[in-house]
Amino acid sequence: MKLEGVELRRISMPLVAPFRTSFGTQTTRHLLLLRVVTDVGEGWGECVAMVDPLYSSEYVDAAVDVLQRFLVPALGAAGDLDAPAVARVLAPFKGHRMAKAALEMGVLDAELRAGGRSFARELGAVHDRVPCGVSVGIMDSIPALLDAVGGYLDEGYLRIKLKIEPGWDVEPVRAVRERYGDDVLLQVDANTAYTLADARHLARLDPFDLLLIEQPLEEDDVLGHADLARLIRTPVCLDESITSAQSAAAALRLGACSVVNIKPGRVGGYLEARRIHDLCAAHGVPVWCGGMLETGLGRAANVALAALPGFTMPGDTSGSGRYYRTDVTEPFVLADGHLAVPQGPGLGVEPVPEALAEVTTGVGWVAV
Repeated sequence: MKLEGVELRRISMPLVAPFRTSFGTQTTRHLLLLRVVTDVGEGWGECVAMVDPLYSSEYVDAAVDVLQRFLVPALGAAGDLDAPAVARVLAPFKGHRMAKAALEMGVLDAELRAGGRSFARELGAVHDRVPCGVSVGIMDSIPALLDAVGGYLDEGYLRIKLKIEPGWDVEPVRAVRERYGDDVLLQVDANTAYTLADARHLARLDPFDLLLIEQPLEEDDVLGHADLARLIRTPVCLDESITSAQSAAAALRLGACSVVNIKPGRVGGYLEARRIHDLCAAHGVPVWCGGMLETGLGRAANVALAALPGFTMPGDTSGSGRYYRTDVTEPFVLADGHLAVPQGPGLGVEPVPEALAEVTTGVGWVAV
C-alpha cells in the first residue's frame, strides 16, 4: 500500500451542553479529521487534540503544522506501507502522539477496508457490544449535578464519572451517593488538579466506595502517585501519565496505579493502545477506554478497542447524543447501557456527507 496524500479537514461541532473540567469549559469541540488516500483506497483518522494546550502539550494548529511539514511527507517517502510501519517511520519525530495516532488510524482504516476486515477483528475484540459510562462535568450547583446524573442513569448508563477539582469534590460525591445509593458504579476524575499535599483531603473520598480516582496529580509526578496510592484506599487510575506501553510498565512497577485509562490519541495510536492493554492484562490490571469527545469516527474505533478482553470496566464510550445533537456519522445509540461494536470493514462507519459539510470550517490537502 502506498500513500498518495492526506486531506486535513477542520470541523467545529457545538456541544449539547457546556462541558467543564479543571482545565476549562468547552461549548464547541474543534477537531481535525484526516482522509488518508492510498493506492488501495481511503481511510479516516481523527486527531483528538484540543484548540489550546491545556489537557496536553498538543493543540490543533500544531497538529496541522506537524502533519503538513513532517509526518505526512515522511510517510509518503516510506514507499510500501502498512499500519504497523507508521509508528516506526514517524518515530524520529519527537512527541505529537495525537497527530501520529490520527495518521495511523487513517492508514489502518484504509488497509482494513481494502482487506474487508474490521477494526474489532484486527485489534482482537471478543465482544460484540461494550458497556458504557458517562463523564459528568463540573456543575454550577449540586442540585444541577444530581439532575444531570439522574438523567444519565435514566438513559441507562452503567457508570458515572464525576469531574472534580479543589472545592468541588467531597460534597458532590457525597450528594450523588446519598441520592442514588451504593449500587451506582461511581468514579472521579481530577485531571491533575491536586498535589500530594492534598492526600489527607483526598482520603475523605475513601468512604464512598469509588471505583477509582483518575489522575489526581500532575502527569509527570508518577512517584507522587505511587506515594498517594499508599495513603488512600480509593484505587488510583492514571490517564495523562500514560503515554506509551513503556510508561505504563514503569507506572505499574512503581505502584503508581492499579487501574489504567487507555486513550489511543494520547498514546500514539490504536496499535500502541493494544500493547498497553496486553501489558496490563498480563499484570492483572484492569483497563478502560477513555474519551476525548470524539465524533462517530473516533467513537467507532474506541468501541472496537473497548471490546478487547482486558477492558473490564465501563469506559467513556457514551452515545453520540451525550455530546452532539448531530454527529458526522450515523449516531451511536445506547441500548441497555451498551453500544454495539461496528462489524463492517475498517471503522465500520463513514461520514454522512451532508453532516460533515455542515460542520467543516476548512479543508487542506497534503500531497506526497
